[in-house]
Amino acid sequence: MGKLSGKYAVVTGGSQGIGEAIVKRFVEDGAAGVAILGRNLDVAQNTAKLIDPTGEKVIAIRCDVSDEQQVADAVETILEKFKTIDILVNNAGVTNDSMFHKMTKEQWDAVININLYGVYHMCKYIVPVMREKNYGRIVNITSISAFGNIGQANYSATKGAIISFTNTLAMEGGPKNITANCIAPGFIRTEMYNAVPDEIIAKHIKRVPLKRLGEPSEIAGAASFMASDDASFVSGQCLVISGGGSI
Repeated sequence: MGKLSGKYAVVTGGSQGIGEAIVKRFVEDGAAGVAILGRNLDVAQNTAKLIDPTGEKVIAIRCDVSDEQQVADAVETILEKFKTIDILVNNAGVTNDSMFHKMTKEQWDAVININLYGVYHMCKYIVPVMREKNYGRIVNITSISAFGNIGQANYSATKGAIISFTNTLAMEGGPKNITANCIAPGFIRTEMYNAVPDEIIAKHIKRVPLKRLGEPSEIAGAASFMASDDASFVSGQCLVISGGGSI
């Protein structure tokens, strides 16, 4: 029996990178069902089929988490399929980097709407389900950029806000047996990160004591722990997974 046996999970941005690794790990750890939410349905469906060829455990739903109505509809669809939701992983995120004095309102809004409002929308519709059943596990993927990073005022603002939001969820959800925790990855080898120029990647690796990039599976392992009953007394925490490095 896996440590997530019988549990139903939702993973936003679960089509690739860290999100895909989390979905895969949840299935390996016995989750009864996992819903992948992504803006590109074809990509989400391909990921679902790759992880679960039977189509019995992993489902894909098109959802832009910045759109509240799409989130409401997605949660309704998930509840029709799974009947309940035990675990929520807010992983969906985007970057739109620029030095702040050059940053446009469009750049600011694009990141705020996905990274921060997306978490708000998902929690708005799923936390009540968890409160009703007196059980829930919320795992929010933030970043070491939450502590500040040049050229990422918008991104850093969202990731820092998520930590504070998570702490509040932990306080409010505790009496209903709902835990809420964050994971703050460092430099992780994902599709998004691969767009970074090689010379910048080399500089990043020099700042990591382990002298390498992290792998999505290493974030997924922590997410599975936080989503499981092994972490039943862990709440309001932010786990930095950066190989000992920092921005």
